[in-house]
Amino acid sequence: MPSLRAHVFDWIIRWQVKPKLARAAGDVAAVRRIFDQASFPDPPGIVFREGSVGGIPGEWAERPGLAPGAPRLLYLHGGGFVACSPRTHRPVTGGFAMRGLRVFCPDYRLAPEHPFPAALDDAAAAWSAFAAAGPAGLAGDSAGGNLSLALMLRARRDGLPLPRAAVLFSPSTDMAGEGESMRTNAGRDAMFDPAKLQALVDAYLAGHDPADPLASPLRGDLAGLPPLLFHVGAREVLRDDSVRFAEKAKAAGVSATVTVWPVVPHVWQLAQTFLPEARRSVSEAAAFLKRHATAPEAVP
Repeated sequence: MPSLRAHVFDWIIRWQVKPKLARAAGDVAAVRRIFDQASFPDPPGIVFREGSVGGIPGEWAERPGLAPGAPRLLYLHGGGFVACSPRTHRPVTGGFAMRGLRVFCPDYRLAPEHPFPAALDDAAAAWSAFAAAGPAGLAGDSAGGNLSLALMLRARRDGLPLPRAAVLFSPSTDMAGEGESMRTNAGRDAMFDPAKLQALVDAYLAGHDPADPLASPLRGDLAGLPPLLFHVGAREVLRDDSVRFAEKAKAAGVSATVTVWPVVPHVWQLAQTFLPEARRSVSEAAAFLKRHATAPEAVP
């Protein structure tokens, strides 16, 4: 049963964030201001420090005293490909760090100044160096979930190590927006009007073919991917991006689990200081990643 706080949080996002995003459609600077203003407190007891992996700047999140052999996680933040940063996503990266993972979040380049495939190029450069240092997991939310899935397809293509497991929070997997939830949840989604999402897609793709699997990973060959865990809200317009991807992955022989959470809005995991569903989601995701941290390495 969803908590009372889930209903309150859904109401806050619906009435304070969704109208602003609708008015800001096509105005990247406005979208960035909205997302930056919606930041949540940093998790206590976590050290955040600037760093660079594979030549890509970013931020490490670590719990003091963590054992040297702790599981490692590359986290790709969301923000519609045009906004956000490691700083805005500290509640999630710090949440994973609190649960015993050593986390690096790349500060990848954003559209429209740097359209497709700039963000994916940065993610691939960071992952190549990160994976070279030893086994690791991969996670991302929203646009970062898209990049995480596309990164695995690219890593398999290029012969790079795959993550031991991957967690996807409300990822965008189909740039054509053909999931049924784009229509059935158009009035239920607390954050997004599907008609307004096209502006973010256009800013990122800049005319590139949306059917390219590196832009729409749902359209790729999913065989050989590592175990996947999807968490998505039942009311999200992106719900079926997760459901359809998990179904296709399982048909390709991949271990894929999708949990559809009631009431909660898009990427509710950011609200860990307030929302019990956020803490449960990150706890389940961390346990999943740690469980697979010593699993045999996937073969590209």
